[in-house]
Amino acid sequence: MERAMKLVVLGRDGIVNRFREEHVASPAEWEPLPGALEAVARLNQAGWHVVLATNQPGLGTGLLDMASLNAVHHHMNEMLARHGARVDAIFICPHTAAEGCDCRKPAPGLLLKIGERFGVSLDQVAVAGDTVRDLQAARAAGCEPHLLRTGRSGYLSDEEARALAEQVPGSIVHDDLSAFAEYLVQRRQAARGERDPGGPSYGDILPSFR
Repeated sequence: MERAMKLVVLGRDGIVNRFREEHVASPAEWEPLPGALEAVARLNQAGWHVVLATNQPGLGTGLLDMASLNAVHHHMNEMLARHGARVDAIFICPHTAAEGCDCRKPAPGLLLKIGERFGVSLDQVAVAGDTVRDLQAARAAGCEPHLLRTGRSGYLSDEEARALAEQVPGSIVHDDLSAFAEYLVQRRQAARGERDPGGPSYGDILPSFR
């Protein structure tokens, strides 16, 4: 029997690279978060396909053009490759909130398109983001929502992170992308009765609250 594809969806800004209040409009402005590129490589090595889903309203307002965005993503892909990592696709919502589209998170449209493109059941897909909008989009699409305490949630206390996650039932909180990647890898190994001799046990990386 053919195994189902293992797919994980990440936000971009605040998850893989540092969040900027202004749009990331050039390669020089794209700065990876510590350990993020290695975390993507960790997921890849464990068999996960990684896809990015990102709101880029600067395209809709004219503050960002596709040539600049493509240059940013080319730079990002080069940096990922240097760490033995890759993303399989980048899904973008170019709309502003005022346009009322079905793809701007918290709407689930981007995730639904990803599920259709890759032919996966979304209830088997984990989605990681740094805002409640990411969690809401994941839940609306039937995915498993994960909150990372980086980017726009990097300032949250334990209590604040818990309260934010509780707005979307079933959300799981992690310190960063590295912790999220280890959680998925160790959970998968635990389910299959395996053990990673080089990594922590599943109990060591289980988040303290949902």
